Order: sequence, then structure tokens, then C-alpha cells
Amino acid sequence: MKKLVSWVEIPAKDMTRAVSFYNHVLGLELEVLDFGSEKMACFPSGEGAISEAPNFEPSQNGVLVSLNAEDDLDETIVRVQKAGGEIVTPKTKIEAEGRGYFAVFVDCEGNKLGLYGD
Repeated sequence: MKKLVSWVEIPAKDMTRAVSFYNHVLGLELEVLDFGSEKMACFPSGEGAISEAPNFEPSQNGVLVSLNAEDDLDETIVRVQKAGGEIVTPKTKIEAEGRGYFAVFVDCEGNKLGLYGD
């Protein structure tokens, strides 16, 4: 099956702070690309980026994007908190059989995102 999500951009107001947050939470080494009025730090898997652009506004009220934390959801939740994020929905069992668990957090920029894993 084709992957259904092609690209996701997570808005940032402070690119340095946002990249540091996601590097810590996801164990990445994201590199910031500067395109003048827009900056991006692309995810290594090619599914999206953290983006700072004039019309991008971090929000808790838009689309909920969930990041893959299947290796260790509990440890990822701890890293979110240590990096300055806030868990707004704790680890919760998904009612559908065999679908694992999810949690929801607010990142350092004010975006609400999900975590999905076991």
C-alpha cells in the first residue's frame, strides 16, 4: 500500500529552538536549510520538515499529525517533557484491536502533535 501522508510541515517561530526540541525528542540531527524568507529542517525519512516561513503559525487547533514512536512510546513521552514539551493526552490504548497506543503533546512552538506506538 502507498503511504498516505506525503509531506507534513510543522510550523516554527524559533527555528533553533524547534530543531533542538525535535532533535532531542526523536534522536535526530536535523540540519536547517535557509532559503531566505523560509527555513526548513527536513526529516531524514522524507515525509516532512520543521518550517519557519512568514505565514506559518504554530497552532493547537489544526490538523493533528502523529509521529512514529513505536520503538518506545514511554521513553519518547519522557523526552518530550525533558525538552520542554507538554503531554496533554497521556499514553492511551487505541480501542481498535492491534493498533497500539497514542499520546498527544504540545511542542516548544505551541503545535499540538500526536505520538503513535507500542
